[in-house]
Amino acid sequence: MRLGFVINELLNEALPSSTIQLALTATRMGHEVWLMGVGDFVYNRDELVHAYARSADGRKYADQKEYYAAICSQNAREERITVDDLDILMLRNDPAQDIHSSWAQHAAIVFGRTAMRHGVVVLNDPDGLSRAINKMYFQHFPSEVRVEKVITRTFSEIERFYEKHERCIILKPLMGSAGHNVFFVQPTDAANLHQMAAAIFRDGYAIAEAFIPEAVHGDVRFFLMNAEPLQSKGKYCAFRRVPGQGDIRSNIHAGGHAEAVEVTDGMLRIAEIVRPKLVQDGMFLVGLDIVGDKLLEINVFSPGGLHHSHLFKDVDFCETVIEALEKKVLYMRYYRRNFDNIEMNTL
Repeated sequence: MRLGFVINELLNEALPSSTIQLALTATRMGHEVWLMGVGDFVYNRDELVHAYARSADGRKYADQKEYYAAICSQNAREERITVDDLDILMLRNDPAQDIHSSWAQHAAIVFGRTAMRHGVVVLNDPDGLSRAINKMYFQHFPSEVRVEKVITRTFSEIERFYEKHERCIILKPLMGSAGHNVFFVQPTDAANLHQMAAAIFRDGYAIAEAFIPEAVHGDVRFFLMNAEPLQSKGKYCAFRRVPGQGDIRSNIHAGGHAEAVEVTDGMLRIAEIVRPKLVQDGMFLVGLDIVGDKLLEINVFSPGGLHHSHLFKDVDFCETVIEALEKKVLYMRYYRRNFDNIEMNTL
């Protein structure tokens, strides 16, 4: 299998990284793996998509740190590959990281959509990702699983929402990730509310969200694959993200840490409710962020944390994901690539 991974910047991926772990796992399983950044694509007069990409040899690597060092080293294999010749192209870049580079936010979607014409399986589906480019996508899911919120660039709207919810809300950007500019606004923060909102308004729209008291204990990252709960050996791929001391943000890159968690019937119910929309939009690998009986976010671009679940469950979920990709490649060969990309994403 020839497999390509798209990240934001080829030589600037923060570790630990689920994408690098997936690439390492695929390399260990004997596949040809290429990594490329959103600025590395070329559309040539041959009407094919190319990319400047890097690959590491198939020798044994102790961990993702050693593997990524090999990718970034002068000894890495560096070529101008033909993306259309790949079997699988995984779009694992996070557009929220490129909020100040509008060209970069859509590059992988645009070139990925073009590569689909020649039968490359592109995951998650580029058209589905284009609809999910910011957190407004979340509003297309049933209200039963959503937390009440308002999305605005008007301070008075935020102020009214703040008062309605007893001066206890979450403020965050419509386009954002990794806990950047996320504020827990309490009654004692009334004097700073305008300043917090202004910090978010600088980059676009703000979300004011009702606070769920259980959130002080963190949230649960629950992975879905092929629009179903990701399982291996009877174990679900999930872990609890616990905020750092004095912080409401449970994001690992914002100081949170991971703990083991048991998947409940309530979490499975949420997964079942969101499943039809994920199938419709061709979302292969998704991370749900759950608190209590509510869904806080749906991560469809580069959901991280697969390695945490591996530590707690003693199961290599990355291997399960790569095995699912192998099946998709076989399906495409059996049917001579006669499947829509959006269908193949959740088969």
